[in-house]
Amino acid sequence: MKTNVNLWWILTGFFLLVTAVYTGWNIIEHSSKPWYNAIEWVGTIALLFSAAMSVMIGFYVNRVHRAQGGELPEDVLTSDIDDGDPEMGEFSPWSWWPLVLAFSAALGMIGLAVGSFLLPIAGAVFLVAIVGWVYEYYRGYFAR
Repeated sequence: MKTNVNLWWILTGFFLLVTAVYTGWNIIEHSSKPWYNAIEWVGTIALLFSAAMSVMIGFYVNRVHRAQGGELPEDVLTSDIDDGDPEMGEFSPWSWWPLVLAFSAALGMIGLAVGSFLLPIAGAVFLVAIVGWVYEYYRGYFAR
């Protein structure tokens, strides 16, 4: 976790350095204009926002690292791979419902792009898929 914190702060410094170089380069390249017209504002603001986002993530990861009170297994040099292997939950590798759910999302996006008449169909397919996925252990061969 300490390595992640350091990487985010390094990324923040990188974005700030690139912002300064980018802005200075634009001012030098367009030296015939006043400095406030020579700056390409979209790129400068985008790089500043990228630096701000990496500051927020770095600050959050730093606070989480301090609050957890210990090191993650990834940070200990003597740890094994199995030390950081948590229980991820129960997943059904045979289930077809995630594919139907993805189809409903794709149908909804196509409905937004092509015509709104597809949106109710996508909503109906979504409802069938989510109910089927939630209740797949309550019926059939794998019922409990």
